[in-house]
Amino acid sequence: MIDAIINFQPEYVGIIMIGVMLFAIFVGFPISFTLIFLGMVFGMWGFGHLVFYLMTFQFSNVMLEQTLAAVPLFIFMGILMEQAGLMERLFSAVQLTLSRTRGALYIAVLFVSTIFAAATGIVGASVTILGIMAAKTMNKSGYDVKLAAGTITAGGTLGILIPPSIMLVVMGPILEVPVTDLFAAAIIPGFMLAFLYTGYALIRCQLNPSLGPPLPEELQPESMRHVFYEFFMGLVPPATLVAFALGSILFGFATPTEAAGMGAMGAFLLTAAYKKLTWPGFKDALIKTLEISALILVLVAASNFFGAVFSRLGTPNMLTEYLLHLDLPPYLILAMIMALIFILGWPLEWVPIVLIIVPILLPLVDQMNFNLIWFGILVAVNLQTAWLSPPVALSAYFLKGVVPQWDLKDIYGGMLQFMVIQLIGLILIIVFPQIALWLPEYLDQLARASL
Repeated sequence: MIDAIINFQPEYVGIIMIGVMLFAIFVGFPISFTLIFLGMVFGMWGFGHLVFYLMTFQFSNVMLEQTLAAVPLFIFMGILMEQAGLMERLFSAVQLTLSRTRGALYIAVLFVSTIFAAATGIVGASVTILGIMAAKTMNKSGYDVKLAAGTITAGGTLGILIPPSIMLVVMGPILEVPVTDLFAAAIIPGFMLAFLYTGYALIRCQLNPSLGPPLPEELQPESMRHVFYEFFMGLVPPATLVAFALGSILFGFATPTEAAGMGAMGAFLLTAAYKKLTWPGFKDALIKTLEISALILVLVAASNFFGAVFSRLGTPNMLTEYLLHLDLPPYLILAMIMALIFILGWPLEWVPIVLIIVPILLPLVDQMNFNLIWFGILVAVNLQTAWLSPPVALSAYFLKGVVPQWDLKDIYGGMLQFMVIQLIGLILIIVFPQIALWLPEYLDQLARASL
């Protein structure tokens, strides 16, 4: 009996390892330590003491990956931008500028969330701040709770996609494609989704004006000069900072890590210029950066080792050959992959999916000759959709935490509307790949022409 277990085919050992891993994560074990422990145990079972050399090699590779140094810098930049209070000024200015327009607050939420997504890339922070800024005014103005909750949660998830996205920085080394190309590929899909959200909200308000009436008279601005000043001061500094950081990456003037360093320094100076930089706030920003960075980077190392063990066992090749032998159309297999990621996005955050599930699927994607940059954007949009999928969707709990008077059922109802819009966006990118691929191809042509 013991000999039968020891001589079990390594490919099937990998399947058992995945099953145990999913069970452990769903039960609530710490993901990083679970992955390391399972990698060692199943690696020993599958190919013996070589697993210890593999672990050393994989952890060393991760620590030497220069692109990942951008992660703490972008996180620090986003936290400081949040502390500077620029988004509150911008939201107030946009809502006053459009105060006589139906659905003005929906436009304000989605406009500010798009700017904030480019500045932070942290979904929890975006949804929380948007809820604090907008919910009170929306309630006072008689806005529909479902549509209001939908715009806030959907706008908050844009941080996953719109560069400089932390997820895309992490995904680049996994897909073995330049992070700059992923950034370029994400810009048009990100803004397309923002326009789809805004268009949907405005059409609903035109069909039913009671969903988003103009602001009450007491909230109307007295002086448009003050409104435009606030709009300028709230928009131009963060937009300029993001444009310089992102532009330097896209046009090849700086690596993602260098641009992240410049962005972090710019955010520090902006926070100081707006007189929001205090020692307690700065210390809190450093601690939050350390906590989030440690969580992500340790998980990167652990999942890298876990994925290497899984690959060494030969399970990915076995699954790839099995699916290819079914002789299914490539796009049907792609639909199956997207459905799997969508379902896993309910209980899991993007980190384990990108770091564990995507590497498992990569051999299959390679065999079907799909463009990996395009595939990376599909995964990002899909995971953005999963943030709005009840019953686990974390965006709902972030919003409920800051707006306790809104019923969770109404928040779910609003999120589902925008989840459908995101699925439409995902289908558009699948049907028309150039939505994601046009900009990186164009920038590549520019770079070649300048040589």
